Amino acid sequence: MGRPEESVATRLRSAALALPGAWEDSPWDGDTVAKVGDKIFVFLGPGSIGVKCARSRAEADEWLVRYPEDATVMPYIGRHGWNTLRTTGAIDEDELLEALETSYEIVVAGLPRSRRPSPRPI
Repeated sequence: MGRPEESVATRLRSAALALPGAWEDSPWDGDTVAKVGDKIFVFLGPGSIGVKCARSRAEADEWLVRYPEDATVMPYIGRHGWNTLRTTGAIDEDELLEALETSYEIVVAGLPRSRRPSPRPI
């Protein structure tokens, strides 16, 4: 996917910020997130990402079944379908990217139409 000298976390951060309307924020000391509009769609950590994996907790639990060592329910917001996915474990980088993009799409769909970003031209 990217240059080998870059970490998976670095490449995922770049991919997140390349999405239409995405921007980086640090709303809490020590936390870096990517937002679209005023909504967080990914927590960006050095060894993990926090993403909205599904619209429901039941769907998001599929990650926990598939990757019991590398996927966990996020504290506080996990009941809403958010998981932490390790970027240094068994989850393939392409799957992590897909999870990040799914989180973005779910969050964008929840924004009022007037605040949704325009797609970038190809």
